[in-house]
Amino acid sequence: MHSGLTSYLDSVKSRDPAARSRWDVLFYPGVWALGLHRFAHWLWDGRLFFLARLVNHFSRFLTAIDIHPGAKIGERFFLDHGFSVIGETADIGDDVTIYQNVTLGGTNPSTGEGGKRHPTIRSGVVIGSGAQVLGPVEVGEGAKVGAHSVVTKDVAPGSTVVGIPAKPVPVGAVHYSAGFMPYGTPCGEDCDPVRVRINELEHELDELRAELKLLKAVREPQPQARPKVKSA
Repeated sequence: MHSGLTSYLDSVKSRDPAARSRWDVLFYPGVWALGLHRFAHWLWDGRLFFLARLVNHFSRFLTAIDIHPGAKIGERFFLDHGFSVIGETADIGDDVTIYQNVTLGGTNPSTGEGGKRHPTIRSGVVIGSGAQVLGPVEVGEGAKVGAHSVVTKDVAPGSTVVGIPAKPVPVGAVHYSAGFMPYGTPCGEDCDPVRVRINELEHELDELRAELKLLKAVREPQPQARPKVKSA
């Protein structure tokens, strides 16, 4: 148990440069929320629903993080800061990082499949602050969801999505942060789908202007040379 806790604290410390020691990490609200959720989930699986919800409410009061006891969470999960909500049928893999004010929200039960209303987050995913992942969608392994993005469709493994609704960035984002990308958000205009589309339209407009100028030059009447007058 001690080695498992130590490895978990080290995994969190590797993703948070502000943490100076394991003791710092031990008092993070996300760590406490996860520990209390493990207990609440154990009670939930044992069909002790009232006690599970009681632990859930105590955890929310203590940490400002609301994780439904029915949610499934894998190993080395790190929820940085707080004020996040994780729904009942959410399924989270290993080594997932979620920042503050994130919602893994559900849809109307009639639109879910087999009672599945909340997202499935595969291993190694990073979800930036303020992001909303809604419905029984799947965020593929190693994907990154940018800050304040709204995800309503599946996200391909290894991709980076940003915006409302979330769309893949047009260029590879890994060069902005090799390995772990904090907040899952690339910082650069060339990763902004809107900026890239504007650049494409400006390039097309320049080409059209050049073609129009050429057409005008062809259609304009050419000045005729005056006949030479022979001298007497």
